[in-house]
Amino acid sequence: MKALILSGGHGTRLRPLTYSQQKQLIPVANKPVLFYAIEDVIEAGIHDIGIIVGPNAEQVKKTVMSVDWDANIEFIYQGDPLGLAHAIKVAKDYLGDDDFVMYLGDNILREGIVRHLEHFKKGNFDASILLCEVPNPQQFGVAELSEDGKTIKRLVEKPKVPPSNLALVGIYFFKPVIHEAVKHLKPSWRGELEITDAIQWLIDHGYKVGWTKVTGWWKDTGKPEDILDANRLILDDIERDIRIKTRAKIIGRVVIEEGTEIDENTVIKGPAIIGKNCKIKNAYIGPYTSIGNNCIIENTEIEDSVILEGSEIRCGGRIVESLIGRNVKILEQNNHPIGRRLIIGDNSQLTL
Repeated sequence: MKALILSGGHGTRLRPLTYSQQKQLIPVANKPVLFYAIEDVIEAGIHDIGIIVGPNAEQVKKTVMSVDWDANIEFIYQGDPLGLAHAIKVAKDYLGDDDFVMYLGDNILREGIVRHLEHFKKGNFDASILLCEVPNPQQFGVAELSEDGKTIKRLVEKPKVPPSNLALVGIYFFKPVIHEAVKHLKPSWRGELEITDAIQWLIDHGYKVGWTKVTGWWKDTGKPEDILDANRLILDDIERDIRIKTRAKIIGRVVIEEGTEIDENTVIKGPAIIGKNCKIKNAYIGPYTSIGNNCIIENTEIEDSVILEGSEIRCGGRIVESLIGRNVKILEQNNHPIGRRLIIGDNSQLTL
């Protein structure tokens, strides 16, 4: 059994952050989103992992290989992201005749994939997909179940009249027959080889496609609000772990890494996580906040936000529900004439 984890694409919905980094490397609770997928795969006993990479291939390789994983990891260059089924096509030589799980690297699944893999194996399915009940199935690919509810009858992409409220999660199990399905595909109206078309080909040709339902939470971290929501969900599960000495007031479940300095005039209220070698002075760090390594926070209140590494915030105000990139400086203007001096990248959003 192998794993194919996708970490390509351009991440247009997360710009401007993704102009300088791959979207799957954006941290949630101070860990790259991609790492949650790798951990799930290893937990399921799969130790041969191929990672699909694209425009920021070297960045992905460097980040992944900075960790000593219990796995053999290879990187497979996709080039232009021409669809999920296209990723299988370019990985065909790596996958060979093995069964495999395909895991979209910008997904976070709280419960992992162990139970879902066992169902795929025990049911002897040719493919099995993960489904999750959603309140807005019109915005997803949706599954129509067979009469007995055990297999998939049909997949419908963003239907006006959904046959169910079961949306496709970005995790799929396949036997090697999927390569035959991909070989018969033609590009969709988007110019991509669609994985839903490949699965539908299996169904139409009599192959057995099963499913399992996600019982915990699942997040596709494709948009800034999804990153913030996933950050809240993961921080809800952390335990208190303070690795420094400080006279700051610390309330609740808070993680503080080594090398961080926090003065006595600071209040930190969990759940929150603060990375290594940060300097925090006269600040309030509120619930559901993640602060990356090497950040400086001074005379500022931050709550329900994700602050990436190397950022400096001394704004004398309050920041909420924000996603701040790497090495950002937010400083207070004290000189006259008073005004806001902004240097903002493409596709940014500010609320002042």
